[in-house]
Amino acid sequence: MSNKSVTRRYTLTGGLVASTGLALPMIFPASSSDAFTNAPNGSTVTFGFNATLSGPYAEEGNDQLRGQKLAVEHLNGQGDGGCLNTFSSRALSGNGVLGKKVTLVVADSEGKASKAHSSAKAMINSDGAVMLNGGSTSGEAIAVQNLCQDAGVIFMAGLAHANDLTGKEKKANGFRNYFNAYMTGAALAPVLRAELGTDRRAYHLSADYNWGWSQEEAIVASTEALGWQTINRVKTPLTSTEFTTHIAPILNSGADVLILNHYGANLEDSLASALQFGLLDKVVNGKDFKIVVPVLSDLMAAKAGATIEGVLGSVNWSWQLQDKGTKAFVSSFQEAYGFPPSIAAQTGYSQVLLYADAVERAGTFNPCGVVEALEDFEFDGLGNGPSWYRGADHQCFKDVLVVQGRDSPTDPYDRLEVVDVTPRAQVEYDPQHPMFSGGQLGKCNPGA
Repeated sequence: MSNKSVTRRYTLTGGLVASTGLALPMIFPASSSDAFTNAPNGSTVTFGFNATLSGPYAEEGNDQLRGQKLAVEHLNGQGDGGCLNTFSSRALSGNGVLGKKVTLVVADSEGKASKAHSSAKAMINSDGAVMLNGGSTSGEAIAVQNLCQDAGVIFMAGLAHANDLTGKEKKANGFRNYFNAYMTGAALAPVLRAELGTDRRAYHLSADYNWGWSQEEAIVASTEALGWQTINRVKTPLTSTEFTTHIAPILNSGADVLILNHYGANLEDSLASALQFGLLDKVVNGKDFKIVVPVLSDLMAAKAGATIEGVLGSVNWSWQLQDKGTKAFVSSFQEAYGFPPSIAAQTGYSQVLLYADAVERAGTFNPCGVVEALEDFEFDGLGNGPSWYRGADHQCFKDVLVVQGRDSPTDPYDRLEVVDVTPRAQVEYDPQHPMFSGGQLGKCNPGA
């Protein structure tokens, strides 16, 4: 497949322009000591967005792209500026990045690691992207992060939640603003203890790829520490759309909690199957049967409808928060698109601003300067409260929200209620924690 079939370049107003069609990364050394991949030498700079526009995570990917495009508009001085007005760092002023207008190229990763890798390679080699952002699965994030490390560009991971991305697969050129599986387990445990007690028998259904394995491991560890017993751990293909054969065995397993380590359309389908079997109407071991979905999103909740009522989970952010950063972003997004932004949109938006801000503070697009500016960077005003990019592994730490499906939502965007806010300090961990050990961050690669 040619590069043109996987990559589309957008102007600032969204129209198509021609791809450069070059076969190799464009390297324009400013000096013999400051050469780096795709150094911009004109009036524009190109950002590459890998978006999951089709497949089981398509809704999240399309909204992530909306957030990314809105960030580019704000960087270029269009719209009301959004979080440029609330960001604790005042480096960005709406005149582009280092005086250059931002253009973007977009590719559909389909949620597949192989497609994400080929799309990312095309954006670097043919379109001159100096940074890549996005993705909705950990498999594609790991593949693209490895590519960016080798190519000498910065990677800002999207909705990747597996521990490995900032664990054994961490790379100096890669950063993650989204939370991870360990943080979900640490945030949920106190609420599960309070709501469900310490004597429970859990049955896991987990998406059979890196994220599902990672999420299952984290939740098993956190629930067994409460005193829960793990009855079974069953892997389900990411391509599954029918879960009857996986749900039926739960009825005779002795489990009184079903933990769905699923996301996107997988979650919508598996949750619907669980309710069709009447699991929430069962009493097992003298307890009402419960369903837990460790990672939720407002998009999934809207699609799931009434089936999400009472279900506990965690989220990285909520459009209902009342801090200045959230209000500014929600206002801008609603003005642009006519509905509230999702977690995916906020993640894509904030990561574009964080990268651009680091470039401004560093005074260069050289990835090594950007890495230095982002490592151990403390910031606020983007909607997640006080946040920190840890230098040791490039994981961002912030408060984690625990949510529950509302009994009486006022509209489709109001189906999740924040029931607890877990402080940042309670979800932090040692970089050498067993779930994260084994990898080396290495050194920044400028690519030239």
